[in-house]
Amino acid sequence: MRQDGHTIPTDAGSIRIEGEALAGIIVTAAELVDGARARRPKRGLEVVVENGRIRVDLEVAARYGAVLPELGEAVQRRVTEALELSSGLNVAAVDVSIAELEHSH
Repeated sequence: MRQDGHTIPTDAGSIRIEGEALAGIIVTAAELVDGARARRPKRGLEVVVENGRIRVDLEVAARYGAVLPELGEAVQRRVTEALELSSGLNVAAVDVSIAELEHSH
């Protein structure tokens, strides 16, 4: 899956945020949502950066019993906030696919 990076120009030069770093921000933010786990982050996450805007496509596993639409919306909010605060990118979309249900043990 595609994982673009982002370069931020500054007066003193530029700062590069690699795709792996953006992916780490996304996965960490998603997993801060109770009942969500990023599923296969190497293959289940796509990050596209174009013209200062970022689009994210993320697969998550949900804990059995979670209200799925609420979980998906919470993941969208967390990921959006984390990206805006840490990267300065404008978040065009965070598409969340719930690809698996996990039973708690």
